[in-house]
Amino acid sequence: MAVETSRLSAPAFRLREDELPPELILSIERILDLHARGEADPLDKLTNEFNPIGVLNDYFPDEAALGQLEAVQARLAESERALQSEIDSLREELRKDQDPSRMQLIQEMISDLLGQMSRIREKATESEAVVRNITKEIQVLDLAKKNLILSMTTLKRLQMLVNALSQLEDQIKERKYHDIVQSLVAVKQIGASFKPFLSVHRISQLWRRIQEIQTELRAMIDADWDKFYMQDPAKPIKPSVVADACSVVDVLGQDVRTQFIDRYVALELKEYRRIFRATDEAGQLDNLSRRFAWFRRLLQTHETEQGRVFPAEWKVGWFLTAKFIEITRDDMTALLSKAGSKLTVKQLLDTLQETMEFESSIMRKFGTSVRELLKATTPPNATRPLKPITSAFEPHMGVYIDAQDKILSDMLAQYRGPKSRSSLEATSVSSASDDAAPPVLVLPSSTELFYFYAQTLDQCAKLFTGQPLYDLCGLFKKWLRIYAEEVLVASMKKPSALGRKSMDTRYDVAELKNACTLINTADYCQTTALELEENIREKCDEAFKEKITLQDERDLFVSAISAAILVMLRELDFACEPAFNTLSRTPWATVKHVSGQSAYVEPLVKTIEEVAETVKPLVEQKKYLRNFFDKAANAVLAKFTNALVKSRPLLEIGAEQLLIDLQAIKACLLKVPGEALSTSNYTKSVTKHTTRLEALLKVIVTPVDSPEGFILNYTLVIGDASFSNFQKILDLKGTPKSEQNDLLDSFLTITSTKPELESTSFLSSLDMDPGQVATLTSPGSSRVNLLPGASTGESILAALSSPPLAGVPSSGSDTPPRQDQTGRREVFSDFKRFVSFGLRRETMPP
Repeated sequence: MAVETSRLSAPAFRLREDELPPELILSIERILDLHARGEADPLDKLTNEFNPIGVLNDYFPDEAALGQLEAVQARLAESERALQSEIDSLREELRKDQDPSRMQLIQEMISDLLGQMSRIREKATESEAVVRNITKEIQVLDLAKKNLILSMTTLKRLQMLVNALSQLEDQIKERKYHDIVQSLVAVKQIGASFKPFLSVHRISQLWRRIQEIQTELRAMIDADWDKFYMQDPAKPIKPSVVADACSVVDVLGQDVRTQFIDRYVALELKEYRRIFRATDEAGQLDNLSRRFAWFRRLLQTHETEQGRVFPAEWKVGWFLTAKFIEITRDDMTALLSKAGSKLTVKQLLDTLQETMEFESSIMRKFGTSVRELLKATTPPNATRPLKPITSAFEPHMGVYIDAQDKILSDMLAQYRGPKSRSSLEATSVSSASDDAAPPVLVLPSSTELFYFYAQTLDQCAKLFTGQPLYDLCGLFKKWLRIYAEEVLVASMKKPSALGRKSMDTRYDVAELKNACTLINTADYCQTTALELEENIREKCDEAFKEKITLQDERDLFVSAISAAILVMLRELDFACEPAFNTLSRTPWATVKHVSGQSAYVEPLVKTIEEVAETVKPLVEQKKYLRNFFDKAANAVLAKFTNALVKSRPLLEIGAEQLLIDLQAIKACLLKVPGEALSTSNYTKSVTKHTTRLEALLKVIVTPVDSPEGFILNYTLVIGDASFSNFQKILDLKGTPKSEQNDLLDSFLTITSTKPELESTSFLSSLDMDPGQVATLTSPGSSRVNLLPGASTGESILAALSSPPLAGVPSSGSDTPPRQDQTGRREVFSDFKRFVSFGLRRETMPP
């Protein structure tokens, strides 16, 4: 049986009052090596939180274990004797270790050891000094040997240098360039090792002689080259001799070779400078092809005659071409600047095309681009980088951009401004006249515009991919803005002579079709504009990629789509106006019974269906149709609400009749999009607004014979405690003023006992004096948001969706929206309403 801890008091097991410090416990465990033994015996573990209860329970887990009490005591006594014996042995060992005589002996031994180490160090120092004295003379001898070997080697090299120099002088006298190469290499290599000894007079003389010989060689090679180049018959020079001379030039150094090549290039292009001066007729822009033809002949002559003597690694043809490009580019820069405004786009493009063809032929000939060729031939100390000839045309590409601007202006002149409407109608008429042809979904002018853009972009990208291409992008942006604003949006504005007459309530089918065409065209434009932006970025230089964007222009096309949807909503508004006028003028007080749906419902439903069937096959993108149906449903329900308010008093019969009409309208709105266009959000939106209208009408249908029942029904259906909202219900219901005060008193009494009711509801923003529904704004100034979740109809149906913003109370509503949902519920929203209610109570008869 386990020992019960509750029967034992804590003081009975406390062995000491003061606990051991943790540091002491760790030291004891480390000395006794308790961790190495594991956790086999809990008595070996040192801790201030020792629990003897657990140890006893281990020894006696049950009642039967108590029979072994004597055995356990014997085992514990044996352990105690073993521990005591171990303690005694440790004490004896400690006493021996702390013997004072033994400690003194150890200290003496340490002192002797330190003395021996000091004596060894002194002897080592003495030995090192003896060895240094012994080897001193040997070191001197080693140094003398090293200097002697160096002197002998230097004298031998000096002798070799003198012999090689003498041999070189003899070879120079005989003009043996083939042998001079090897001798000159030897002289330069050996002479380089004497640079540290230039202070020696003899060596200094030899060094100066080497420099003089190199100078003589340069002059001799130049003279022989002139004879070879001029083909002097009196003193002919063989090509092999000049080829060997070029090898000597290689040995003389890179600077000499560069000067030699530049001298040759200057001689070759001397005639070119004379013939094609920018001031002469041959040097004008019209004769650019003659320049290229002349250089091609020169290059061919170079390769077959003089150029054959140059080593292939010199790439003299590259240097000759680079110099020609440099001269020609400078001439083109001057000629183009001189032409100024007289430069025509044809002349610019023709000369640029000839230049590009020439540079392409150079690239094919040398197997590298012109820019790489120029980079390879540019000297390290050049003041300006070499550029292709085509770079001279880049600053003047504004002429090309202006020409494209004029072409676009002429292309779109027949579609812009006042002509935009007529061009749109002409397209619709041509489509309608041919019944077999499919309807025009996109304006042809938009496809013409982007086809021209694609051609112009490809042409410009072949010429330049830097600033000119970026400027062309700016031109594209300009005409995209013009097309969106002056063609698409402008075509939606009807001329004043064609305005709708006040008695004309029939919607315009042509206007609906035009709006659909504009939606498709604007969507095509904004989609293709994105592809155009990506295409320009791919073709342009890296420095301009981040600057290229057509987002603003695409937004303009999205705005044009919004304006076209607004035109469709306007036509639907006109078509529904007669039905809602009939509803607003219905005298519900004379209606005695409910007999199916009202007469205005059938033409209203038919009109909505006709408009939907007209636009659905004509709009390509379903997202725009969904957007239109969302707004159309909200607009129809908003007009129904306004007409309902205008037709008050409704009475119970009128409200019941309107409930039936509302169900028919709701069914129509849910059906018109069709399965392909209907979405869960659309269904939820229609259901949400119709449910609120149904709640409003159901409260009005409830009789007031039992005020408490009527008010309780209001709180259940509407769910608020707003005094003004309840008064709106009474006004719509047509309750006499004499009865309203009693009902209002009861309403205050009942709602005061219901703190769970809200202070506002959808009725808070119901306009009791709607007047005329705000006319839809013109397309030119409209911006219908097409972002997901946004809807124009929400603003139209604000009376049935949410309370108005704070500070903008709607007409007929006295209860502003609550700022704090957890705050105190207000029955009267302000002091004026409270005073008005009190005065009305006093003036009413008893």
